[in-house]
Amino acid sequence: MTDHALKLGEPAPAGIGFFEKWLSVWVALCIAAGIALGTLLPGLFGFLARLEYASVNLVVAVLIWAMVFPMMVNVDFASLRHIGDRPKGLVLTLVVNWLVKPFTMAALGVLFFNYVFAPWIAPADAQQYIAGLILLGAAPCTAMVFVWSQMTRGDATYTLVQVSVNDVVMIFAFAPIVAFLLGVTDIAVPWETLLLSTLLYVLIPLLAGALTRRWLVGRAGGGVDAERAVSEFTAHLKPVSVIGLLATVVLLFGFQGNVILANPLLIVLIAVPLVLQSYGIFALTYAAAKAWKVPFDVAAPCALIGTSNFFELAVAVAISLFGLNSGAALATVVGVLVEVPVMLSLVAFASRTQDWFPKA
Repeated sequence: MTDHALKLGEPAPAGIGFFEKWLSVWVALCIAAGIALGTLLPGLFGFLARLEYASVNLVVAVLIWAMVFPMMVNVDFASLRHIGDRPKGLVLTLVVNWLVKPFTMAALGVLFFNYVFAPWIAPADAQQYIAGLILLGAAPCTAMVFVWSQMTRGDATYTLVQVSVNDVVMIFAFAPIVAFLLGVTDIAVPWETLLLSTLLYVLIPLLAGALTRRWLVGRAGGGVDAERAVSEFTAHLKPVSVIGLLATVVLLFGFQGNVILANPLLIVLIAVPLVLQSYGIFALTYAAAKAWKVPFDVAAPCALIGTSNFFELAVAVAISLFGLNSGAALATVVGVLVEVPVMLSLVAFASRTQDWFPKA
């Protein structure tokens, strides 16, 4: 990795942290806690559900912002000047993220919940789970991308460029793609709620993160000191982000407890298309990168970025569109549960197959 790449590289520490490594375990524990609390304290969860304005639950909005804002500070729009340095990887990831992934996720959702799992799931519930899968498929990852890239020794500058470009595209493409796919699958789409969710959970946090980053860089005087200042700032916010994620999971499963207890295999059924989507998208992108002779330090992050999801956004929009106790919200949280073990297996595979690709 060049000195230039190190300077512009992602601020996340090398490797995967203790919390990220065991994320699925923490989520599973919060699922159990949420179900237990929802059963013991139904009045509390009912009160929290009523704290909303314009289809936005205020408690969840605060928790999602706690998750999203720190990762937005990591986005460096100054890196966009390097957008043409490694064009093949950028083209592949943008095509997969916005022209392939949302549509394959919708297709898998329809296949499994309208046909394969139809004997066990009511049609109305099936539509909800399909909606949640669509929201996950249309939300490419922003935060954990840095971790997956580092674990495969990916090009740091490329990863930063990719995240910045994806966030810009997301502002304009997320709502239309979600609205189109929900409409095709016969799910009613309240456009004003969808646009409000994009504004609240993408545009405003992105602008707030950019302004915060600019202030931190200006105060540090630029260069390596600026990157260190950004890293330290986001490190201080990390506990808040962790609490936001885990508290959201507890809330969601507090509302979903009765449904899950009545059908304990539901989480497994939702996980099946998510796992198939993840491995399928990775295989498609990885094979395309190999055929196009993309260097490994770009090919690996390229495939991993396309595979991972911005589940914080998906959770927030599912709650805004369908409610806290909806099947759509449940499906997005299952995405959190399966993501880390799947992604770690793909990181291991990529590391073992780096000889398939030309060197940088």
